[in-house]
Amino acid sequence: MVTAMAKVNPDFVKKVTTSREFNASACMDCGICTAVCPMEIDLLPRKLFRYTLLGLEDKVLEHEQVIYQCLLCKMCEVNCTADVHIAENVRFLRSYISKEIFKL
Repeated sequence: MVTAMAKVNPDFVKKVTTSREFNASACMDCGICTAVCPMEIDLLPRKLFRYTLLGLEDKVLEHEQVIYQCLLCKMCEVNCTADVHIAENVRFLRSYISKEIFKL
């Protein structure tokens, strides 16, 4: 059985790490965000932010629908013990997808 390997996109990494809007590196993967999400989105932000920080653009784009399902209600952000700006990070990813993928 052959599994597809994830590819790191250096341009994606550069855009994320140089952005003042994206601050997910403080995430401790504690799961509080998932526990309080009214949409019960378990991918956001824990795995999604990790994919982003690792430069796994394809993995992020696989979950495009989930990125747009987030209500941006900030329940996760208010309860985040690491003070990660989760809603702003989601907005950043939405903006990235709109500009880089959909060319809007």
